[in-house]
Amino acid sequence: MAVKSPCIQVCTIDKKSDLCYGCARSLDEIRDWGIMSDSEQEAIVAQIDERMLVHFGVNRVKKPA
Repeated sequence: MAVKSPCIQVCTIDKKSDLCYGCARSLDEIRDWGIMSDSEQEAIVAQIDERMLVHFGVNRVKKPA
């Protein structure tokens, strides 16, 4: 079963961390998302909250439905 992309349509890369402000993925992770295995995707998703806190000092903001 495919893992849902963590993208929230806030696609801006932070120059210091090289991570997206919206999903906390690197450009390589964003580019390769569609060809990654479920376990690779799950590992990235598991790191998002920590990346957001460490690199941006915030909890992840989820886009309203």
